[in-house]
Amino acid sequence: MVYKGNLAIDPRGLIYEAYRMDIGEQECRSIFLDWALGTQLGADMRAMLNELLDEYAGNAPDHAMTAVLREGLEKANRPAVRRGGRSRTTG
Repeated sequence: MVYKGNLAIDPRGLIYEAYRMDIGEQECRSIFLDWALGTQLGADMRAMLNELLDEYAGNAPDHAMTAVLREGLEKANRPAVRRGGRSRTTG
């Protein structure tokens, strides 16, 4: 398979192309969401975000996508917290 950019984790080249554009944070969030929805269920999101940052952030530390990826990594590193709703019990 031929990839756009260098990374197999971005086969459609969404993150690659985002870094080639002068766009704002909201557009980057939209692109990031599209990319994330296309990832394999159960994939190691932390590892993928680190790989994307390693590939792109060094050459574009001030790009809006770098901020979005860093925010995603920060959230991925937080422990999961149950948020509202009724608890199911078996018994």
